[in-house]
This record gives sequence, structure tokens and C-alpha cells, in this order.
Amino acid sequence: MNRVLFFLTAAILATVILLLLNNDRGMTLGLSNDRFASLVSLSLIAVYMGLNALRPGAFGGATLRNVAIWLFVFVAIIAGYQNRSALQDFTSKMTAGLIPSRPQMSISEDGATIVTIGKSDNGHFQADANVNGKPIRFLIDTGASGIALSANDAKAIGVDMGALSYIVTISTANGQALAAPTRIDEISIGSIIRRNMRALVAKEGALDESLLGMEFLGSLSSFTVRQDQLLLSD
Repeated sequence: MNRVLFFLTAAILATVILLLLNNDRGMTLGLSNDRFASLVSLSLIAVYMGLNALRPGAFGGATLRNVAIWLFVFVAIIAGYQNRSALQDFTSKMTAGLIPSRPQMSISEDGATIVTIGKSDNGHFQADANVNGKPIRFLIDTGASGIALSANDAKAIGVDMGALSYIVTISTANGQALAAPTRIDEISIGSIIRRNMRALVAKEGALDESLLGMEFLGSLSSFTVRQDQLLLSD
């Protein structure tokens, strides 16, 4: 029986791996992923019940209990896979509630990748991004035309502050301020990556937090607000 359990466990793991590898294609071994998962689960259940039926005392309480446990495992696997989109959304909402600024990835019904940002306690959307390999937190501002870096964040990502020319006037919460044009080699939020993007570096003390405006948002296929979540689609 230990060998049977080992075989069943290995078969489950192999099935899950195949489904994950073929998730984007939607087909596994010539079958739709949902049908393949159902076929494998039913086959394994049949094998397990058939082998148990051949054992002495096959219909004892222990055997029936084991069959019930395996049935539950198989049904849970199939139900989880077939409702993976809903599970991903639920996980994203839970994580977003704990750390709103952390991007959460999910897959829409049409296969597109969605990055979700939760609303922070201050009522704004803030996103933890990676800029030139460094973690930077942005305030998402649809009223801003471009990407504006605070002086501290610009230093953190390696901008040569001495080479900047403050020739652009920008509006901030503290009024108008001077900023210098620069380029960002790479900026990513979750799985969304943009390279060689224009940005502005505000003078020291002009910005408390870097702003992510339409220079980035306008490069997306869509961005929408749904209740307390901002959904970004590449």
C-alpha cells in the first residue's frame, strides 16, 4: 500500500507540473487542461479503489476512510485548478489588504496579466517598484504628466546628481519647484517592465515622495480603478 500511495502522490505532482507548464497553451497531451485534470483524477481514483478492492477485508472501515480522503484530495485539486482565477483574485485581495503598495499578479480570463495595487490608508495608490534594480515607492498620480523622482530616490538609483540641469518647472504639493530631466534605464511594477523612460528629478526637498504619472501609465494597455484596487494591464 505504501507503494500505491507513492505512485498516487507522484502522479498528482506530475499532473500539477504539466498543468502549470501548459497553463498558457490551455492544452495538455491533446486535451484541454480542465479535461486532462479531470481524466487523470478519475483514473487515479479508479486505480486506488480497484487496488483496494483486491485486498483482504477490502470493504473495512479503514479502507473506506482512505478512499474518502483521496476522493477529497482529488476533488480539491480539480476544483482549485478550475477556479484558479478566483483563487488568484482572492489571494491578491488578501495580500493587498496587508501590504497595499505591493503589486499582486493575476491572470484574467483572456490570459492577460493583471497587476493589482491596493489603496493605502491615506486614500492614495502607492506602488512598490524597482527602478534600475533598486526598490522605490511611488505615489501613483494620474494628474502628473511624467515620472518625477525625489532627490533621495534619484540618488538611490544612481543618478549623477552633479550632472543634472534644473530647467523644468513642476507643480508639487508644496508649490512650484525646479526639476531636471533624466532617463531611467528600467522600471518595473510586478511583471510590467518599461525601459529607457524619461523622468524628472526634483530639487532637494521639493518632493517627499516620487510620483508615477502618465509617462508610465499611458504605456499600458489599460488601467482601471475597481473599488479600492488599481488594476494595471500590460
